[in-house]
This record gives sequence, structure tokens and C-alpha cells, in this order.
Amino acid sequence: MPSTEARRSPGRSFRLCALAVLLLLSGFAIAQTTHPKAANSSSPSSWKLTAVKVAGSQRYQASEVISATGLQIGQTVTEEDFQRASQRLGQTGAFDNVTYNFRYSSAGAQLELQVTDAGQWVPARFENFVWFPDQELRTTLHQQVPLFDGMLPLSGGLVDHVSDALQVLLLQRKIPGRADYLRAGPENGPINAIVFSVTGPNIRIRSVAFNGAGPGELPALNALGKQLAGREYSRSLLLIQASKNFLPVFLAHGYLKAAFAEAQAKVVDESTGDDNQERTNVDATFQIEPGRQYKLASLEWSGNKALSVDQLQPLVHLQAGQPANAVKLNADVEAIEKLYGTRGYVTVKVHPTPQFKETESTVSYRLEVREGDVYHMGEIEIQGLDDRDARQVLAKWSLPKGDIYDSSYAKRFLDDAFKTALLDQRWNVRVSEDPDLKEKTVDVTLRFSRKSS
Repeated sequence: MPSTEARRSPGRSFRLCALAVLLLLSGFAIAQTTHPKAANSSSPSSWKLTAVKVAGSQRYQASEVISATGLQIGQTVTEEDFQRASQRLGQTGAFDNVTYNFRYSSAGAQLELQVTDAGQWVPARFENFVWFPDQELRTTLHQQVPLFDGMLPLSGGLVDHVSDALQVLLLQRKIPGRADYLRAGPENGPINAIVFSVTGPNIRIRSVAFNGAGPGELPALNALGKQLAGREYSRSLLLIQASKNFLPVFLAHGYLKAAFAEAQAKVVDESTGDDNQERTNVDATFQIEPGRQYKLASLEWSGNKALSVDQLQPLVHLQAGQPANAVKLNADVEAIEKLYGTRGYVTVKVHPTPQFKETESTVSYRLEVREGDVYHMGEIEIQGLDDRDARQVLAKWSLPKGDIYDSSYAKRFLDDAFKTALLDQRWNVRVSEDPDLKEKTVDVTLRFSRKSS
């Protein structure tokens, strides 16, 4: 069986937040099987295309695959057209394998395509296409790029086809900008999205609204939203704000399953900013599902040996019968871990696991303490001071090597050093702690630098 192999176009690829460029290149196989009559030199070399059948895809409907081939029923085709159509499918990256065969008769030719869907897909995200509602944008893109369904393969040309279609939309709306995309993911982590954006327009936030928020949360949300007025619009910015600032407003009131949908932007006007640059002003709206408000039912401890429940319980400020303030609980957990650190347990972790009782809208927490090992004081190093001053500082350091390490000691030492004039206020000091997991010791480095005048 004759076969050919082609390479997918890697396309443009950048990493979000200055991550490394990643080019994923992979081949696809194209095989063809012709009717025996095709080997006869007297057989025709072109036919009328009467039918196209598709098998093997779990992701796409046959009509979508056929549309992506560029073939149309009734057109005159040759075997080269079938090869090009199969190659076109493979180059999108949507399929790991494409094979075809065809049969012909006096009525014309029938093409059969066998495809295997690609294995790795990530969602497409649209960063700042504020002129197009999400559903309209996805529907229009699907019409222009039949294999686009909101997800994209990690390699191949499909991402470029979507980018090109976005560029056409911008031109049709007379929006001066360039459609770009990023292959995005956490630092040193896998790609988890393809992010499309418009480069060129100056898009600014005029206001932020919160649909679904109750009267108890709305004032705090509105105050936080006002801080974003005038900032450059991007969904990434708003996603960070939702996670870091907006969601904790609900968590503090016991809405432990509150969820934010992606912000929707609406263009309100075009204006000229103080910098005399044209800007597009948008209102951003979050749709919020607060869910139930949960009250605390009980707390249960496990794993704590070095410290008793009587010592730990006062550090947790949640009260039974009151809304379960998850923000306060997280702060309390940090305080517990710091207390353990003063006893040498520098790798301790406290894991609060919620157990919900939906019928009563209550939550119980199991606080699992993983104490780890006791660490001892290792070496201390002074950087940034001359030898005389360094010796004076070391002479006052009273946590000797081999003693149980106290993670609060360095801060107390420096506070006292500044109060007693051992150190003057012109110094910045950074404390670095380096636990040795094998020796169970902690080396401490005090890095001194002069404050800028």
C-alpha cells in the first residue's frame, strides 16, 4: 500500500508570562487504497464526487470533517484531490492519523475517510475580544473553521486557522488590531490553554459589576471593583482578581462553594485618554453563583502529638453556629504552623478538610496535622557586612548550633538588634532559611543591604 508522510506546521507559539517557546511537531500518516480499476491505464483520471463518508472520529460530526477537507459533492475530482484533502486534515493537528480509500463507477467516485482524533486538547480562551459576545464569537469561528469546537490540539495548524479567522473578523468590523495567540501554562508546567488576544487597541475598564452578589457582599465587591477602573482590560487580570480578591469576600461569609463565571465585557464608548491616545472603554460584569451559606458545626483534630488540642484550639477563631469563615480559618492554620515552627517542626502542614451536610447547610472541619521531624539549628552566615560588624552580630546570636530550631528567633533577634542600636536603621535585612532534609537542620543566612537614600 503506497503511503506518504507530511509535517504539520508548528505555527506561532509563545509562552504566557515569558515562558519558554514550545514548538510541538508531529507527523501524520496518509494511506490510500484505490479500486483495482484505478490501476488500469485506460481508466479515467477524474470523476464526479458523489459521496464522502467519514469514520473514526469521536469528536466531530462527519459533516464537520467533510467541510474541513474543502471537497464538495458534485465537483470534479482526481486522486490528487483526495491526497490533498487527507493532507489538509492531518495538518490541522486535529487527527493523529488520516487514511482514505475511494471507489468509482460510471456514476462517479465515492471517498471514504478514516481518522483518529488527536489525544491532547486544551481550551481556547479569548483575552480581549470585547466587541464580540462569547457565543457569537465561537459560533462565527466554527462557521469559518469547522474543526474548531472550543478546544484545540497542542500542535498543528488549526490554531493558526482560528487566528486567521479572528483577523478577518477584526477587518470586517474595521477594528485596527492584530490577532495573536499564546500557548499558555504555569511556569515549568504543561500548556493548559491557547489564549487569543488583540494587539493594538487600548482597551480600558470603566467599571466592574457583580451579578448574583447579595447585599452582604456587594459593598466590599464594589469597593474592590472601583480599584480596577482605568486599568487595561484583560480576562487574565480579572481572573486573578476574582480568585485573589473577589472570591474571599464570599468565603469570609461562609459561601464556601461560591463560583465566578468569566467576566463578560461590553463596549460603552470610545474616548481619548489623558495621554491623547484613543481608547475603548468597557464595562466588565461577573456572574456569580454564591451557593449555600454554611455554618460551622464542629472541628476535629488528628495527627497532633507535640501540641495538645487544648494548645491548638484557642488559635482557631471559628465559632460553632456561625458562618464558616474560610479566610479566617486559613489565617488560623498559618498561625498554627508558625507555632509548630517555634518548636522545631519547620515542615509541618495542617490540612483542613471540610465535610458538608447539605440538608442543614453546615460544615465540619477535620484538621489533620502532619508534624514531620524536629529540626535543629545549623550554620549561620552573615552577608553584606564587613568582618567587624559581622562578628558583632554573630556574638549576639544566642541560638547555638544543635539546639532545636525556633523559626521565630531570627525576626526577634533582628527586632532587638535594631532597638538596641546593634544595627542602625539604614540596613535592610533579608532572612533566608535553608532546611536540610537529610540532616534535619536549618541553615540561616542574614543578607544585609543599605537602604536607598
